[in-house]
Amino acid sequence: MPEEKKKKWTGGDLVVRALVNENVRFIFGVPGGQLLHIYDAVYQWGREEGIDTIMFRHEQAAAHAADAWARVTGTIGVCMGTVGPGATHMLPGIAAAWSDSIPVMVITPQVTINQMDIGFLQGDLDQLAIYRPVVKYQKQILKTERILEYLQRGFREALSGRPRPVHIDIPFDILAGKIEGDIPCIEPEHYRVGSNSPGNPGLVERAVDLLLAAKKPLVIAGGGILSAKAEQELQEFVKYLQLSLITTVMGSSAILKGTSAYIGGPGVLTSNTQKALSETDLVIAFGTRFGLSLMFGKPPLWREDLPLIHIDIDPCEIGKNRPVEVGIVGDCKLVLQQMLNLLKKKRRPIQEETDWLKTLKEAREKYWMGLQKKMNSDNVPILPQRLIHEIDEFLDENAIVIVDGGDIAFFALEQIQMYHPRKVLQSIGMGHLGTSIPYAIGTKLAAPDRQVCTISGDGAIMINIQELETAKRYKLPFICVVANNNAWGMIKSGQKYSFKKRFIDVDFTDTNFAEIAQGFGCYGERITDPNEIRPALERAQKSKVPAVLDVVIKFVTHDFSKMGLEAMLF
Repeated sequence: MPEEKKKKWTGGDLVVRALVNENVRFIFGVPGGQLLHIYDAVYQWGREEGIDTIMFRHEQAAAHAADAWARVTGTIGVCMGTVGPGATHMLPGIAAAWSDSIPVMVITPQVTINQMDIGFLQGDLDQLAIYRPVVKYQKQILKTERILEYLQRGFREALSGRPRPVHIDIPFDILAGKIEGDIPCIEPEHYRVGSNSPGNPGLVERAVDLLLAAKKPLVIAGGGILSAKAEQELQEFVKYLQLSLITTVMGSSAILKGTSAYIGGPGVLTSNTQKALSETDLVIAFGTRFGLSLMFGKPPLWREDLPLIHIDIDPCEIGKNRPVEVGIVGDCKLVLQQMLNLLKKKRRPIQEETDWLKTLKEAREKYWMGLQKKMNSDNVPILPQRLIHEIDEFLDENAIVIVDGGDIAFFALEQIQMYHPRKVLQSIGMGHLGTSIPYAIGTKLAAPDRQVCTISGDGAIMINIQELETAKRYKLPFICVVANNNAWGMIKSGQKYSFKKRFIDVDFTDTNFAEIAQGFGCYGERITDPNEIRPALERAQKSKVPAVLDVVIKFVTHDFSKMGLEAMLF
């Protein structure tokens, strides 16, 4: 930072100083007049210290990109948009991050204090009230000299315990205010904890004893495994006793290659995972809510007498929807370490797979073989199973897959091989659509050396398709595959099975997304022949620019009654 800046800082300088202090690399957003002191600080000295802005075409997409950055890096994402419309545009992206427990800091400016409540342009909007339901902490800062203090509190809240978004609101005159002299900046380790807490030792030992007494225990891995960076501990834990393992959607890439215990997921909607639940005599769930992905832990998929050990960083999630036999509040990584240490004292490792694990793996293999005909079909229109199979075969082992859509998501999550940490990104808690291109931008910035591919429905892709220009401007190559069936597929399935084919507001006219991509200066190609999918993926990758493959697929309906979802969704 230039010497003169040390003598006189604006509020904008203080915001950027707080972000640099936390090693924030990017601020995702759209500029606005009340934000210019922050932008000016980045221009004058921030870039020299490693921080920059990423300009989007819509603030919602900026919030999604900050969310993706946090998911991929395991650090906080930061986004900002101007007072009024900028703040309201970001709200959907923050709600999606909140629902999936992702740490994002959203910064909004406000009109000057003396312009509040007088009908000033973009003013008179209670931005704190708007964000309150979807953030863990928020503060409107009314003194320039307290900006550092409150941003540091925001970082502490976002990253401690259960990670979630936080909101900082700063009036324009506070951002424009000046502070004289050198302002000391406290290092992060001095204002927030570096790690979370282990579990209660007595409860951990009780859980281990129950596990050792069980004949057919089943492990469920949720997003808390990824948040705690506990993938290695999870692998060692299930291997030690040859345990069976399924995942939730948020935990779908928490399994490492070579984890032979994995028998299905995500969720409990496939026949082999349902078989595991019907036969198990003990469930150990790590870092997951008992929401839709786990069918709320309720009958008919869950037996009422099935004992549950639930480990989670958030005490409010334990015992929610389903009673527990043992509830342990703690960081998944630390609790797994505790359990492993106890196991090693109480029992030697099991060297060979148990009969039950073999049976479940056979069921998984049978289920997988049942998909082969559709996965290899040459039918036209292209079957969605064939499309996902071609994508999965093409991608590198450590590629990052972004799933955006309802209809195509069922096939993608069913078939994509997930043996790599943070491989699959999906806004599952809020079921948000329109994330594919913004997530890809945030992901490619976070992991420039990893292959990035999005799988989107033709409904979802249109929500933020304008961000192809953003991706092209920043030279971020990724592949966006659009599964095009000219419909809101999930809703159309519901109308077919639950409303006797009374279709309304679910069909689109045909749209050529490849031509749209070309209009943005990106690579675009439309595919109607299943045998052209792989060559098109190769051409898209060789293009070295953002690429859109518009794949015309058959509309394949889902019978939600067979999945136990009909009453919940429709």
